Amino acid sequence: MPPARSATRPPRIGALRLGTLADGDTGLLRPGADLEGLRYDALDVAGLSLAGARLDGVHLTGLAADETDLSGARLMEVRLERVVLPVVRAERGQWRDVEVVGRLGSVEAWEARWRSVHLVGCKIDYLNLRGAELLDVELTDCVVGELDASQATLQRVRLRETRVERLDVRGARLTDLDLRHAGLGDIDGLLDLRGATLRPEQLLDLAPLLAAELGLRIEP
Repeated sequence: MPPARSATRPPRIGALRLGTLADGDTGLLRPGADLEGLRYDALDVAGLSLAGARLDGVHLTGLAADETDLSGARLMEVRLERVVLPVVRAERGQWRDVEVVGRLGSVEAWEARWRSVHLVGCKIDYLNLRGAELLDVELTDCVVGELDASQATLQRVRLRETRVERLDVRGARLTDLDLRHAGLGDIDGLLDLRGATLRPEQLLDLAPLLAAELGLRIEP
């Protein structure tokens, strides 16, 4: 049997290479669009639909939209900065080298594929990653009301200075999920945390929940 690794592997997230961007035409923001090398500033709309679109080398800053549809969209080298997006549909999307900074409400990203994705300073009410595949993903300085990662595959994922009020990992497959610098509230699927890394004091906090999950009686 090969020896166990002594350290948790961090996510591998490179710096975005956006280069020189042209001002984007808002008329191009439509389902199935093919957007490359564009910048959009201070865009405030009731709805934004980019379902099935391809975004490559795109910077959207100051974006506010009541509803945003990114379902099935492919995002590569994309920065979403200072966004306010109460409702986001991003199911079955493919995100690679993406950075998001801002306020999100409900994010439906089930069965999505994320690679090299960084959420920074985000406030998210509900993040649905059920059945998703995450590789090299980090949440930094975020507050998440509920994170549903049930049936998902997470590899080299780190929550740093991030608070999650409710975490669901039932049926998840975890490899190098780093929770050492995360604040955790309720957890569904404690017995499926295999592959996660915790600090010793976090394990002590979880001991009563683990005992209840295992049906253990703790008596003096």
